[in-house]
Amino acid sequence: MAYTFFDFLQLLGALGIFIYGMKVFSDGLQKVAGSKLRAILKGMTTTRLRGLFTGFTATTITQSSSTTTVMVVSFVNAGLITFVESTGVIMGANIGTTVTAWMVSIFGFKMEVTPIAVMLIGLFFPFMFFGKEKLRNLAEAMIGFGILFIGLDFIKNAVPNIQDNPEMFMFLDQFTEFGFISILIFVVIGTVLTLITQSSSAATAITLVMLFQGWIDFPIAAAMVLGENIGTTVTANIAALVGNVYAKRAARFHFVFNVFGVIWMLMLMQPFLVGIDNIMSYFSPGAGSVFVAADEIGRANATLALSLFHTTFNILNVILLFGFVPRIVKLIEKYQKDKQGADNTYRLQYISSGMMSSPELSISQAHKELELFAKLIEKMHFSLQGLLFNKQNKQDQFLAKLKKREEITDTIELEIAEYLTKISSYNLTEEATRRIRGIHSMINDLERIGDIYYQMSKTFERMQSEGTELAEPSMIRIKNMLDLIHEGVQNVRENLALDSENADLDQAMEIEQYINDYRDELLEYHYNQLENKAYSNKVGFVFLDYLNRLEKIGDHLFNVNEAIAGVKVKAAYEKVVEERG
Repeated sequence: MAYTFFDFLQLLGALGIFIYGMKVFSDGLQKVAGSKLRAILKGMTTTRLRGLFTGFTATTITQSSSTTTVMVVSFVNAGLITFVESTGVIMGANIGTTVTAWMVSIFGFKMEVTPIAVMLIGLFFPFMFFGKEKLRNLAEAMIGFGILFIGLDFIKNAVPNIQDNPEMFMFLDQFTEFGFISILIFVVIGTVLTLITQSSSAATAITLVMLFQGWIDFPIAAAMVLGENIGTTVTANIAALVGNVYAKRAARFHFVFNVFGVIWMLMLMQPFLVGIDNIMSYFSPGAGSVFVAADEIGRANATLALSLFHTTFNILNVILLFGFVPRIVKLIEKYQKDKQGADNTYRLQYISSGMMSSPELSISQAHKELELFAKLIEKMHFSLQGLLFNKQNKQDQFLAKLKKREEITDTIELEIAEYLTKISSYNLTEEATRRIRGIHSMINDLERIGDIYYQMSKTFERMQSEGTELAEPSMIRIKNMLDLIHEGVQNVRENLALDSENADLDQAMEIEQYINDYRDELLEYHYNQLENKAYSNKVGFVFLDYLNRLEKIGDHLFNVNEAIAGVKVKAAYEKVVEERG
């Protein structure tokens, strides 16, 4: 036997280069796509047919059906899209993942691509040092594309030759002689291969190399591709483990949909493969049958036939099962029941899934979490208002709500910060880095606002225990200040729902000015009250405490608006105010 352990290590290294090239290619494409990818994903919430196109497009851009499905599970978990709406995206991702197989078949086996790949790297490498970020991202994608095919060429050369090493394939051959049972065995092998590589695209590329080198014949390769369609569903199911019942249902749908497809294909396997062979014979009459690929041209043709099988199977599976999706959904809902109370405890909504999607999408999910954070702050505002101005018998309820929600703000800040730290470990664009820093700033300010509301509730509680209270004229002024603060909270929520360039900083500055002016007016009122002995120093301290804390909330709200817009305008704004004064 001519194949040594050193040769085997070279094969592993070649596989590593291929997978690394695919990752660099995928990351670069996602950075180039940027906001366009986010825009595509916004189309997921309409019809199932539109979701199908969205899933296909997103998977083509990310070069990973796992990225798309993990993202979908996260969005379903968050309630951004419903379980039923997610089904179209998942079906589209199944078709989108076949694009990689076509690239590998066309460029990897039908032409000598290594010199072109090296030339591509040489052509785009200088752009890595350019100042323009878009050019650097494009260069990264193209370099990854080149590395991918260099790795594929290394795999082809590192795979042992059958003629020189017949002993190595005796074990493999004994599983190919059982007819339909052999097909089932290699479906399982394809599933396991995908689990090991954690990438259906990488598993498909390995299968294409095995077919090209003559390790396996065309029907066995097709069986492995079917297994890879099942294996690719595991990633989303892992992501759904810590998700809610709706996220679990979306992941189960992916699994059930693909398994149903494999079952009907296995029943029609032989005539279907004959049909693929006839199509290939029509378009490549000189290459011969894909079932008997005797030479290199025939084997390269067989890889194209396998890609055609992969795409045709996934398209037909969508066409055949599209109308049965509601029934599959009902089946999954019956199996994956919504246990009352299981999802009622607080946790993050948009980023609670165990696995992360791409950095670009992960940042968007973190931003969505900020919108919920601001909504929670508004609830704390209403609770404080209820505590100060509602009936006495509900005060204990408002105190309990403020205490619970303040604890939640601490949890949110910590968990989002940890999530952002994970995202930061990726190779990010400058824009992505800026957005992460902005989110860090926002969660800090929002958490501080939650603290202030809680501290005000403790001040009120202490006043009640001491039998102290503010007179009605003072409370009316505090209520007016609270109304201004509520305008600021609403402004933050509106700006968080917009793109950063559309954030309304003019309104934010106007509200901040109103708060500061009213603060000055109330300070004047406070000193007059003290001088006229309208209230005691003890009561005055409470009024001043409320006033200063509310003004501080206004400052934090303005900081959030600045972080949303990505600009620091407060210093310039204060200078303008000073000049006007």
